[in-house]
Amino acid sequence: MFEFSQYLGFLLFLTVLTIGFWLMFFLVGFVQYWIGGSLYELYKEKKAKKQQSI
Repeated sequence: MFEFSQYLGFLLFLTVLTIGFWLMFFLVGFVQYWIGGSLYELYKEKKAKKQQSI
């Protein structure tokens, strides 16, 4: 049927796949937060500049 090395290889594959999935999930959330924060800061700067010019 299966040898022990094939079983270990399959477990290693599942581990790498799972780590990659959660890393991608974390990075997508982090990048979305980063872009949202930078857009908010840009909006605040433009609003402050507009208030200064008035």
